Amino acid sequence: MTARGMVIVGAGEAGCAAALGLRARGYEGTVTLVGDEVHEPYERPPLSKPGADGREIEAKPIITRALLDLAGISFVSGRQAVSIDRAARSVAFRDGSTLDYDVLLLATGASPRRPNAWPRSERIMTLRTLDDARRFHRTVRSGLRLVMIGAGFIGLELAAVARQSGALVVVVEAQDRILKRAVPAAIADIIAGRHAEAGVRIVTGARIDAVEAEPSMVTIRLASGETVQADLVIIGVGASPDDALARACGLACDDGIVVDAHLATSDPHIFAAGDCCRFPLQLLGGRHTRLESWRNARQQGEHAASSMLGDNAPFNAAPWFWTDQYELGLQVTGLADPAAESIERRLGESGIALFQLAVDGRLIAASAVGPGTSVAKEIKIAEQMILGGCRPDPVLLADSSVSLRSLMRSAQPAEGKS
Repeated sequence: MTARGMVIVGAGEAGCAAALGLRARGYEGTVTLVGDEVHEPYERPPLSKPGADGREIEAKPIITRALLDLAGISFVSGRQAVSIDRAARSVAFRDGSTLDYDVLLLATGASPRRPNAWPRSERIMTLRTLDDARRFHRTVRSGLRLVMIGAGFIGLELAAVARQSGALVVVVEAQDRILKRAVPAAIADIIAGRHAEAGVRIVTGARIDAVEAEPSMVTIRLASGETVQADLVIIGVGASPDDALARACGLACDDGIVVDAHLATSDPHIFAAGDCCRFPLQLLGGRHTRLESWRNARQQGEHAASSMLGDNAPFNAAPWFWTDQYELGLQVTGLADPAAESIERRLGESGIALFQLAVDGRLIAASAVGPGTSVAKEIKIAEQMILGGCRPDPVLLADSSVSLRSLMRSAQPAEGKS
């Protein structure tokens, strides 16, 4: 390597993991980590949770500037990358500065989707950044009329937090049920029931015909003819990959920056990791997939560090997601197939797990819900079974008297078979 060193654009989970990973693997050259926000690198999952006083939240650091300095990593905040000169191996920033690189990692993340036709209003927002979260938690209060657009993980987490603060909450979802892409219907029903018990109204199969914003409120008109009025509207309908920088310099993109099994882009000197990239998921036979997940971002950042240093090992991990709503914890590993049959396993008196098998008998997904972190052990074992290509007996899988760990050992594939 020359004195140019490694440049990482994006100071979230993936970018920080890559920077630290380079040092952990013995790289002694220059490492520069660049973030477009003014804050030090912070965790995103806690943003949907209120602070100790119920409102103001403090950033939970991924790593502090002091520790970055100690590791010899140059951290630059509040600087937005605007272009990449691949021939010169240089990144240009909005403030006119440039950084040359030997190897570049794009860990630019994703941005919340927002319908283009919707009016701009202080009463309509998305939640992705620390500043967004602080605004949300300062605003939510008893009696506030909140409409949440989208019944995915983030939408339902925010709905739960708002309801616990006394807000009047309506969730509007276009699909015929909540968490349609994330978990089987039986687990979604448990979550929906808990929201109903808390007083949250969930409207599914809802198409929005019009949104009207006034200084005092927002009016949402549904195709059914119903009108919903809100003091605050949160849009939580997914996120789009921040791949504009990659597209502009000619890198292959398709709903994300396309990378190979080593997380390399179509330019061998540029890698990508985290929410911004579309990668071949080994569990799906190498089918390209984009994941929006805290742990995936961290794992890919760590793997990217190895790949940037010339390691040719492919990235291989089982997707894992979690959400906390009220007293319930929901965890998912693998990728649930809405059309696949689920095998139910009771977890004590108040928890259940659902398992899905491929046509060849391999375990491909598991979802579980129960109080607190009570389902964590089962999901961890299920993750190991998925990665190991286990083909468990469906009857034993449903039998809670049979240890899941013993089932994992007995269901290992024969040697030499996948």
